[in-house]
Amino acid sequence: MTMIFGVPAAAFFGQLLLGLINGAFYALLSLGLAVIFGLLKIINFAHGAQYMLGAFAAWLMLNMLGINYWAALFLAPLIVGIIGVLIERFLLRRIAHVDHIYGLLLTFGLALIIQGVFTNWFGVSGSRYPVPEALRGGVNLGFMFLPYYRAWVVVIALLVCFGVWFMIEKTKLGGYLRAGTENPALMQAFGINVPLLVTLTYGFGVALAAFAGVLAAPIYSVAPGMGANLLIVVFAVVVIGGMGSIMGAIITGLAMGIIEGLTKVYYPEASNTVIFLVMILVLLLRPSGLFGKEA
Repeated sequence: MTMIFGVPAAAFFGQLLLGLINGAFYALLSLGLAVIFGLLKIINFAHGAQYMLGAFAAWLMLNMLGINYWAALFLAPLIVGIIGVLIERFLLRRIAHVDHIYGLLLTFGLALIIQGVFTNWFGVSGSRYPVPEALRGGVNLGFMFLPYYRAWVVVIALLVCFGVWFMIEKTKLGGYLRAGTENPALMQAFGINVPLLVTLTYGFGVALAAFAGVLAAPIYSVAPGMGANLLIVVFAVVVIGGMGSIMGAIITGLAMGIIEGLTKVYYPEASNTVIFLVMILVLLLRPSGLFGKEA
């Protein structure tokens, strides 16, 4: 039996794959949070609930309307993103001029309401969402079996993450977004509709959470509490990477997923806390985060 660092190769690579998959979700969700906080300075505590909405939107479309996974991958983020636009326009905008803590409290209340409504409708037990037929099965790599769907999740999550980073950091639209949040009065003077940019940015960040929810639906159980269980970890990832840092969210999300997966191989008892231990160390040594800027 082939051994790697004292453990069987199958166990090592299996947990490495699991860590990559979890890291892909951490990166996507952290990216949405980083976009919203970095550009709008909103601590979006409803992000986990919006991730859950994406998964439930895909499940409801499949079971009630017969809409398949590939269509849901586009439609669910669009629908949940529109809900996010309405939240920003009619709720968050009304408290934009006060302390940021009020935005956190408002989104936290929204998360509790959304989760409570879905728990009342669907109960606490999860519902199964089938893997799309084109991605069923897998390939034997010799040292492990790689399911096609899990490989797809890692690849598409990375493509979306780096695509969003490129759009925000390297394009004219991204420049407008950054300038509109740093100096809105100047952008207004140039004829840019800054409130519309803010609304669309929040909706886009929410859509990223919903996209992650659709990707998660065939892997994890679609349940009202699925977002709440993940949100605290994702916030820790964002803090480690640096609040508002787009690249920090992507790299740290992937790295923390891999660290968590490998911890399950060598010291399983610490796998649920290792990310928070890393967060504490980073806050002690570099309070702004690994990729954040000093205030």
